[in-house]
Amino acid sequence: MEERRYSVGLIALLLFVVGGAIFIYKWQVLGFPARPDAQTQVWTVEVTVSFDAGPGPVKAGLYIPGLTPGFAILEENYLSRGFGYTPVYVRGGRQVQWTRRRARGTQTLYYRAVIYKDRALIAADTTPPFPEPPTLSEPFQTAMELLVADVGEKSADPESFTTELLGRLSRADSDQNVEILLGAAPTAATIARTATTLLAAARIPARMVRGIYLQDRQTRATIVPWLEIHDGTRWLYFDPVTGKQGLPDNFLQWWTGDDQLFHIDGGSNVDVRLSVKNEFMSPIDVAQRRSDERESLVAKFSLFSLPIQAQAVYGVLLMIPIGALVVVFLRNVIGMQTFGTFMPVLIALAFRETQLLFGVLWFTLLVSLGLIFRFYLERLRLLLVPRLGAVLIIVVILMLISSIVSHQLGFESGLSVALFPMVILAMTIERMSVVWEERGSREAIQQGVGSLFVAALCYAIMDLKTARHLIFVFPELLLAVLAATLLLGRYTGYRLLELHRFRAFYRDSS
Repeated sequence: MEERRYSVGLIALLLFVVGGAIFIYKWQVLGFPARPDAQTQVWTVEVTVSFDAGPGPVKAGLYIPGLTPGFAILEENYLSRGFGYTPVYVRGGRQVQWTRRRARGTQTLYYRAVIYKDRALIAADTTPPFPEPPTLSEPFQTAMELLVADVGEKSADPESFTTELLGRLSRADSDQNVEILLGAAPTAATIARTATTLLAAARIPARMVRGIYLQDRQTRATIVPWLEIHDGTRWLYFDPVTGKQGLPDNFLQWWTGDDQLFHIDGGSNVDVRLSVKNEFMSPIDVAQRRSDERESLVAKFSLFSLPIQAQAVYGVLLMIPIGALVVVFLRNVIGMQTFGTFMPVLIALAFRETQLLFGVLWFTLLVSLGLIFRFYLERLRLLLVPRLGAVLIIVVILMLISSIVSHQLGFESGLSVALFPMVILAMTIERMSVVWEERGSREAIQQGVGSLFVAALCYAIMDLKTARHLIFVFPELLLAVLAATLLLGRYTGYRLLELHRFRAFYRDSS
């Protein structure tokens, strides 16, 4: 006995682990939402390039997002008329290169990407070598050496060196060396470029990062420079103007280096416009596309791969195990008495269409009328099978009459009474009449009320939006439901509603 109990517990534990592992993988890695009302914020980034093409060949290159820590690209589109395009990786990141043998007049190129946040995506970049010390002309060389030496004395590592250096560069009017290196009216790009040179003199790998801010509204975006250094183990980001460390949450890294966003051979009068539009979309769509990119076997065999009609059917069927678990708990642990084991689950499914209040009323009415006819059939002394057939026919006639009468009275909800399982109603009426005769009316009414209460509770749980969402998106959770059912199957303790039977024993023992 102990060995059998141990094996049931082991099987239940295995089911919990397998179902939980698949659930966590789909939730945390693939991004399937655990909440039914969850939405994923996405940004549509669009680049429009217009230029005048000459009579000869045209070759253009546009930097596009590639290494984007904290973000991922959901989809990309390259639009152009008459141009061939090829996405390639270059030194500063990723480019799309457009080419055309002959073009005249104004030409327009489009790049469009849908971006979403993906905290699991970490930029996999290599550790750079130590840079060679730069050589500048005088007086810039002397100013660089003095500034690097002074900052080095007041810092202890690459991080503190960069913080101190940017603090000096932000106060150009208070340091003659900084003023020489930056010049008049320095921009953020100039400061980042100068900082990269000074960091190279200190043998600290650094580079300028270009990107845009993803706003929560539709806006025209501008390229913003940031400074990136390597401290020997990881890349650190700094605002070149304020010296603040850390990349903002809404900053999309676009490319690195001092190159321009767009370059062209065979064109002139270039106009580049960037726009960002904020949107929301279903996280399930995002998770499915992410799963397709990763070729996930788990997501490939999900319910979303089925036709829409099949999904709708399983959206109902998958809730039956939840109702079954409720019935098992209420019968084995609480001690509720019902007609049949899973009859309340089927009645609860009918309540999904009739709604709870009308469903309870119609069920009570049909069973009551059916009992009246069943007691009359008892006088005819029919055999079991013909009697059940007669009860079934009477149930169908009662359902038909109730639907017609309710429709004539303006209660359209009565039409859905046809969704009640007829065989279950007939068997309930038969079972209730037998209990009535053998154990009395009180016992029959108790079991009937218990069946109705359990069905209502099953309906309330099965109709929860969160429960329906979790079971449909994560059907592997049914393994946990199965494990809980197995464990309840080994329960041999007292039922809560039967404790009053042993109250005298409790008094004597105390």
